Amino acid sequence: MLYELRIYTMHEGRMEAIQERFTRHTFAIFARLGMKVTDFWIDADGKPKLYYVLAFADREERERQWERFRQDPAWLAAKRHSESEQNGGPIVAAYEVIFMNRAPFFHGCLRK
Repeated sequence: MLYELRIYTMHEGRMEAIQERFTRHTFAIFARLGMKVTDFWIDADGKPKLYYVLAFADREERERQWERFRQDPAWLAAKRHSESEQNGGPIVAAYEVIFMNRAPFFHGCLRK
C-alpha cells in the first residue's frame, strides 16, 4: 500500500473556500473515482493549511487516479468556479506531496 500525504497552504483568507470546495465537490469526486482518503486535518495552530492522506495500491494506481481526477469535468468546473475572480481567485498558494509506506514493525500497538 502506498500512502500519499498532501499538504496545502492557502492564499490569505481562502481557508473557508478550500473547505467548501472539498465538502461540496472534491470528496464526492474522489469517491466516484475510487480515490480513498484515509484522514484529513486542519492546522491546529491556525495556519492556512490542510493535510490529508490518500491510500493507493501502488504508484501506478496513484498516477492513474490523479490523471483521471485532473481531467474530470466535474472537478474542472468546480475548480474554475471556486477560483473565479468573483469568488476571490486562486485558493491554493502551494502544496507538498510526500509518499509513505506503513512501517512493517508498527502493528497498531498505540491505537486504542
